[in-house]
Amino acid sequence: MKKSDEQIAREAKALFDASVDELDAATLSTLNQGRHRALEAAQSPRGELLRWVPAAGIAAAVLVGVMVSLPGSGTIEVMPSTVADMELLLGEDSLDMFEELEFYSVLDVMDQGDDVS
Repeated sequence: MKKSDEQIAREAKALFDASVDELDAATLSTLNQGRHRALEAAQSPRGELLRWVPAAGIAAAVLVGVMVSLPGSGTIEVMPSTVADMELLLGEDSLDMFEELEFYSVLDVMDQGDDVS
């Protein structure tokens, strides 16, 4: 025989109530003190501030979404080309690049020629 949801809820409540009735006075006192501290914290100015944290998070997410979707927000140059060039020169493959410097200068001239036309 399958129990209904209401019957299961009634049985669970009865078991919970029985377990609460069996608690000793020290545990009940500790629980009551914790409840009062939680209520005081919720009414404090800090509690009011914490209530706005989820709304601030949502607002920040919307702002980021709008900034990303704006036209002209395509690519952002993370570092100037001179910094990238220095990283190439200081890297492990820099000796190979110096050996083929003429090849790279030809590529640069060809690339600049494409920009002019």
